[in-house]
Amino acid sequence: MPRPQQNEFASFYAKYIALATGENISEVIQNHSAAINEFYNSLPESKADYAYALGKWTIKDLLQHLIDAERVFIYRATRFARKDSQGLLGFEENDYAANANVSKRTLQGLKDELTALRKSTDLFLESLDEQQLQQIGSANNNPVSVNAIAFIVFGHLLHHKNIIEERYL
Repeated sequence: MPRPQQNEFASFYAKYIALATGENISEVIQNHSAAINEFYNSLPESKADYAYALGKWTIKDLLQHLIDAERVFIYRATRFARKDSQGLLGFEENDYAANANVSKRTLQGLKDELTALRKSTDLFLESLDEQQLQQIGSANNNPVSVNAIAFIVFGHLLHHKNIIEERYL
């Protein structure tokens, strides 16, 4: 299935989708998955609790955010791929971050969890056929296709990779 069209997602997701290079989700996985895993697993322990400014997330907060967001995105994709027509609520990332208790977690534990989740996500996305990828549901009162969610997952990871490279390392 080709890249998502603008009518398959809310406009605020366009920046994420643009970052995910490839003409279909298989190409996106091939183009980005290994490099994403390598990047996040290479984050140094010395930066685990670093935030580039007061009130900004630490590296550990960012990794937890990536884990939480990917789980939410893939939950949405699963529901929609299985033709569940119930609209889904949004999630407030700052509330999730405030309640994640990452100070009790190790950087390595977060890396391990993200690696396992990423593998699971890739396997799930690769299992979807064209009909499942075409399914559209409603999340946070916005239509979104399973295909668009797949691109959003990768774009979101790449977006935060760029921020970490620019502001944290």
